[in-house]
Amino acid sequence: MRDKLDDIDRRILRRIQADASLSVDALAEVVGLSRNACWRRVKNLETSGAILKRVALVDPAAVGLDLSVFVLVRTNRHDREWLTMFDQAVRAMPEIVGAHRMAGDLDYILRVRIGSVREYDDFYQRLIARVPLSDISASFVMDDIKDTTELSV
Repeated sequence: MRDKLDDIDRRILRRIQADASLSVDALAEVVGLSRNACWRRVKNLETSGAILKRVALVDPAAVGLDLSVFVLVRTNRHDREWLTMFDQAVRAMPEIVGAHRMAGDLDYILRVRIGSVREYDDFYQRLIARVPLSDISASFVMDDIKDTTELSV
């Protein structure tokens, strides 16, 4: 898909990533297109899957979820039953905002948003009750140096 995007598509994507609330008129002006041409481009980007969805980013501190935790998971089971159990647990636990299967030393990394260390312990207890894990450790984020949803297009 990346090679099919022209410069105008890239400008549209950069602007929408920075502010998805822009009106079509404002977006068209910024990227140098007519309103209709801009609208068609945005619709094509949505249809092609380049734009997955438009969302509002919520300040975690404003909703009491100040603590970001990376949970490092190792397992000695990789059978379908375990994978299904793990997948279901991850999807059912709203504290998990990112889950990634890894190559290398770790099997999975989970990104968790919670309000406190006590809430992390509750999360941890519920996770290990749902899925048998060989090893689990947590790294608590002290400072977000860079945390963005914007891709370099």
